[in-house]
Order: sequence, then C-alpha cells, then structure tokens
Amino acid sequence: MFDLVSDFASFKARLIAGRPASKGPYPDVFRSMLSHAAGRAALSTISAWRGYAETPLVALDALAAETGVGRVFYKQEAGRFGLGSFKALGGAYAVYRLLANLILETTSERPTPEDILSGRYAAICSGVTVSCATDGNHGRSVAWGARMFGCKAVIFIHETVSAAREAAIASYGARVVRTRGNYDDSVREAARTAAAESWRVVSDTSYPGYTDVPRDVMQGYSVMADEALRQLGGNRPTHIFIQGGVGGLAAAVAAHFWEALGANAPLVIVVEPEAAACLLASAEAGKPTAVGGDLHTIMAGLACGEPSIIAWPILEKGVAAYMAIPDEAAAETMRLLASGEAGARIVGGESGVAGLAGFLVSVTRPAWKEMLGLNSDSVVLVFGSEGDTDPELYEKIVGKSGRAVEAQ
Repeated sequence: MFDLVSDFASFKARLIAGRPASKGPYPDVFRSMLSHAAGRAALSTISAWRGYAETPLVALDALAAETGVGRVFYKQEAGRFGLGSFKALGGAYAVYRLLANLILETTSERPTPEDILSGRYAAICSGVTVSCATDGNHGRSVAWGARMFGCKAVIFIHETVSAAREAAIASYGARVVRTRGNYDDSVREAARTAAAESWRVVSDTSYPGYTDVPRDVMQGYSVMADEALRQLGGNRPTHIFIQGGVGGLAAAVAAHFWEALGANAPLVIVVEPEAAACLLASAEAGKPTAVGGDLHTIMAGLACGEPSIIAWPILEKGVAAYMAIPDEAAAETMRLLASGEAGARIVGGESGVAGLAGFLVSVTRPAWKEMLGLNSDSVVLVFGSEGDTDPELYEKIVGKSGRAVEAQ
C-alpha cells in the first residue's frame, strides 16, 4: 500500500526559489519566441497528420486526497501518434516547418501540410537530410517526421542511450550514429557533422547562432498545453510541476499558460534529475549555466547539462521554483502510477513522471508546501511526457511490463 511520507519524505532533493516577474500579462518581448498565434498555426498543421487525437487528461483524485490538495491532473502523452511521448509534437513539426520554408524559397509557393504529405514536392524533400542529437524521444520524432514528409534523417545518440531507444529511432528509417560522451557532446558532434555534410539540424535545444528551429520545436509542444487547458475546463490550475531537460518543454508550457491566464497563471515548478540540474544551476547563477559530468540518470530524456538559450529567458521570468530530485523518486512514482493507487492505472516512463515525482516530494516537506502555497485549494497539473519508451528498463523498475499494467 502506498505511504506518501515513508516513500517520499526520505528522498534527498533540492528546492530553490526562482525570480519570476510580477504576475501580469504575458510580455510582448516573448511573443516572437512563443505565442498563441504561432501555436494555432502549429495545431492546424499537426491536427492534419494521420493519427492526431487529443491525449487524455486523467484526474488522480485518490492522490489529491492523500496529498491534501484540491485536484491533481495528469496529461498522459504515452499515446501521442504511437511514438510514446510528447516529443512527437516538436521534432516532426520542426521538420515540416523546415521543409515548408525550403519549398517556399525554392518555388515561391507556400505549401500546405497536405501538399507535403501528398508528395507534391517530393523532388525537393527527398534531397534533404535532417539531423539531430537525442536521448531518444526527440530523435524518434525527427526520424518519424522525416519518413512522413519524404526526407532522410541521421540521428546522433551518446554512449549511454539504450539499445531499445536506438532501435526505436532506426525503425523509422533513420541512420543512427553513436558518439562518445554525454548528450551535450552529441549535440556538438551532430552540429559539426551536419555542417560538413550540408545536412539540416533539427535540434530541440538552442545555442549561439542556432535558434529558429528550436523555436518551432517548442511551439509544437504548445499543442499539448493548449489541449490540457481546454480539457481542464473550469479547473484553473494553481501549480504546474514540469520536467526540465534543456528547458524547451517547460518554457513552452509556462508561456502558453501565462499568455492564456495572465495574472491568474499558475505557479510553475521545474523538476530535474539531481545529476543533470542545469536549470536549477542557471537559476542560482542568474544566467544560463552548464553542469558537467556524465549526467547519468534513469530520467534519460532529462540528462542535459546545458540550457537552451531561447528557453531560458522565459523560464527566468516565468518559473517560481526549481527542484532537483533523485532517480529513486522517479522510480517510486512509476510504481505508484502502475499500481493504480493514485486513482488511475498509468504507464509512466522515467522522464515522464518527473513532474509528478517533484510534487510528491514537495508535499512531504512542510516548509516546501508553505513556500509553494500547496493546500486544499490547489489544482495541480503535471505532464506525463512519456510512456514506457524503454520497455526493458520500465519492466525492471516497475516489476511488470507496460502492457501488463495496461491489461490489469
């Protein structure tokens, strides 16, 4: 039986306050980066793809009662386009945008999504190779998008990416290249090789001189936030616990809710693995700050040591707090969701449950609850950003396969 205090109170974790702007309208300065107007264009494109459907928003009422908050909602992204994660919204959308812009430059014609999907511009698309570095899910999305739109893909993975994630990427027809070092090393190797080979980089992180494509990736993520906001109806969220990584997902979610709700926007708490807490380090330093080392964590999708330079300004002004949690907290949250004791039986992957794990760690610490204002009136929203994208690791942690959990 789940025991919140005994299971989560002992985990060593860190929490620091952010320096958010005063609550008010979404700043105009950020609209060139992320906006509802660009989000509507992303939704129009993505909803035209075969298999598009809103992912479910699950009410975890038993967990809300156990933790003493009003409501807890879990946006379950495991079924997104059959790719297992929210990343399907970002990488593939950026591939589409890249090809659409290239077609416009080449022909002076502005293609529709249907034009590209139909193969009307196959001669142009087939001559393009897109490339990126990945911990797994982003590369899967880019490879899937490349196959869908008729171009080629070369995906770089670092040395600790699992064989299962490598195989999943290759299954979409991409060439997979394994590199030495960590995720950030693979980002640099992908950029170097792409420049030498005249490939097009479709990265989910930004760095000096490279910002346009990552912005499209982030805007694709906003489709998920838009769905969640509509699905919540009258349940206005007071808190969002969201995964960190390079910051693209967190910035997209924070920006969408800020623009939608203005002064009533929820507090956003960013949650990272303790081994790769580059956003927490950036908040402490007051500027984008890298963390080194091997960045090893079971939360593989969050094993990033360098913040995205376009995500950081939004996070700096829009995030209330930053948290670093141990792997054990994510593993315990996976088992809790699989048990059904939270109020629903859910298959949540290692990175996908990080936001919920951060919430559960927080509610076991009175000082943290007070700092974050978590109480019986709170409406907490988390994004289950992946399912069992590494089935072998999922079964090792949970004790049964994702299929077995879903069958119960």
